[in-house]
Amino acid sequence: MQYKKLGRLHKAPLVSLFTSTFSESEGLAEGQALGRLSAELADAIDEPDICCFGACTGEALVGAIFFSALHFKNPISVYMLSPVAVGTAYQRQGIGHTLIEFGLNELRKRRVSVVVTYGDPAFYSTLAFSPLSEETLKAPMTLSMPEGWQGLNLKGGEIATVAGQPACAKPFQNSAYW
Repeated sequence: MQYKKLGRLHKAPLVSLFTSTFSESEGLAEGQALGRLSAELADAIDEPDICCFGACTGEALVGAIFFSALHFKNPISVYMLSPVAVGTAYQRQGIGHTLIEFGLNELRKRRVSVVVTYGDPAFYSTLAFSPLSEETLKAPMTLSMPEGWQGLNLKGGEIATVAGQPACAKPFQNSAYW
């Protein structure tokens, strides 16, 4: 398995991966929604605010993860991990875990301070993410399941309180994702 940075040229395989993976696990409507989201994010890869990493076997993309910047008035570097997908045939092999760790290490090289995500606490706690209150760091939109808001200080220790509500990448400015 090879883990690497992906660019805009990977848009078609990214859309295919997210659409098929989420269609199989969550249904066609969810698959199509994640396919559209991944297409919008893929169009902005290589811009300073959005990066994408993939897991490949040969030429086949079997897993991918996006990170996008959150902008606060406070000069802190915060990125959001979302979405992530591992092809159905490759799940439960540790690929998702390794892919996320690869992405986090790449963000450390970029001197990112904090990574947040909005997902399953049971899964993300295995990667050292911990529950995050909105008093500490607000989400860009109103959360339908606040228990899924989690963070990781890439420099170690607790996440310091960050004032204000962040701006997020345009594809995430849709309440359906929150």
